[in-house]
Amino acid sequence: MPFRSAPKRWTRPEDYGHQPDGPRGPSGRPPRKRSGSRSRFLGSFRPWILLLILLGLWKASDPMLIEPPAALSTLPQPLKGTFTRCGLGRGTLCVIDGDTFKIGEKSVRIVGIDAPEIRSPRCAAELQMGQAATDELLRLLNLGGISVAGRFDEPSDQFGRQLRSVTRILPDGTTRSIADEMVASGKARRYLGGLRKGWC
Repeated sequence: MPFRSAPKRWTRPEDYGHQPDGPRGPSGRPPRKRSGSRSRFLGSFRPWILLLILLGLWKASDPMLIEPPAALSTLPQPLKGTFTRCGLGRGTLCVIDGDTFKIGEKSVRIVGIDAPEIRSPRCAAELQMGQAATDELLRLLNLGGISVAGRFDEPSDQFGRQLRSVTRILPDGTTRSIADEMVASGKARRYLGGLRKGWC
């Protein structure tokens, strides 16, 4: 009796003429699924790419607008000594107006606020408010525990003033922004960029 092979067993849907859905290759078979290693590799870089974009946008923004986060700022520089009003016989530390002071020959502009002018006021009311803002900043700086920090690239404004955030250490160890205190006192406003609202 001749040897007979076992009948073919159809176990796949294709054996019954069923065509699976989806794209097919030149051989008529569905294409192989690519390994997800490449997509996982690219996906791992997405957070870093997003971070670089955000850093670029932040660096291109007006450095006078916001105080830099601690991770992107210089080490705080403590200021020790008594502040006076800038002028004849001034000391190493002196206050120019409600948002600017000097450390030796360096002028420091506080980030995030705008105060009335006293050097070129547009009206008598602005001069009066400017004097009050200068006195308030002088008072806050002389409370002690003052430190100054800047953005890591240490920007300056068009007048050559260093743009810095200024904080004060409270007796309980917490810190408070001098800019926030100036705004809370009503002697300065938040600086929002662009044209500034007048004080007259």
